Amino acid sequence: MPSDPRAVLTRPAPEPDVTVAYGEHPEQIADLRRPVGAGPPRPLVVVVHGGFWRAEYDRRHTDPLAAALAALGYPVAQLEYRRTGQPGGGWPGTLTDVLAGVSALPRLADVALPGRVAPAAPVLVGHSAGGHLALYAAAHAPGAVGGVLALAPVADLAEAHRLDLDGGAVAALLGGGPADVPDRYGTADPRSLVPLRPRTVVIHGTLDQQVPAGISRDYVTAGRAAGADIRLIELPECEHFGLIDPESAAWPQVTGALRSLHEDH
Repeated sequence: MPSDPRAVLTRPAPEPDVTVAYGEHPEQIADLRRPVGAGPPRPLVVVVHGGFWRAEYDRRHTDPLAAALAALGYPVAQLEYRRTGQPGGGWPGTLTDVLAGVSALPRLADVALPGRVAPAAPVLVGHSAGGHLALYAAAHAPGAVGGVLALAPVADLAEAHRLDLDGGAVAALLGGGPADVPDRYGTADPRSLVPLRPRTVVIHGTLDQQVPAGISRDYVTAGRAAGADIRLIELPECEHFGLIDPESAAWPQVTGALRSLHEDH
């Protein structure tokens, strides 16, 4: 593993093949990557980036992950969305953007990457805050989601607010705490939306300093108790960023989980 786990956020990676728009705002776009090699069409993999929903983090920090998945033969879309600190970001724009993008991207990718995208609901790969957004999309549009791979997701917004993760990031997203805007938490918090219908795998490193692994543990326990098809993979030597780093020791676990979700299609 690299000595600085954050190095993956700025590591150079191949440029995407094409960028498409799913809306009129400049942030309502996605980068598409053509799968490497021959082979039958596969369902689209939609990567939802993290960064605690803040404007300073965009989809490009998932370039190494997305390029590595394309090299494995997956058609990949890196979804962008309006974020806090941007016009229209936060509540509800960040959330509605992700729903709109997830719904539109299979069709857009099929046009842009002819013959490479199977006519099936996409698998969502979300990291950190992107994991929250992937779980949110799967809860609100289950028919548009074929499966979810949630990597260190912020799967309990009320608890994340209580812990003050990233200095008020949840309050910035939703406009306050659970006591201030309870209806927003009821709509946006994955912990309030169990059981999830699409098949879900959650992976979390126990050394994670950004999002405590206990959040995923409790979320998966609640989901299983409610009848969801969900499982948790805990990685004892992994921190937050190793899950999106193709050079990390965690990467085989990530690709194995994605393969298991794809094989369900």
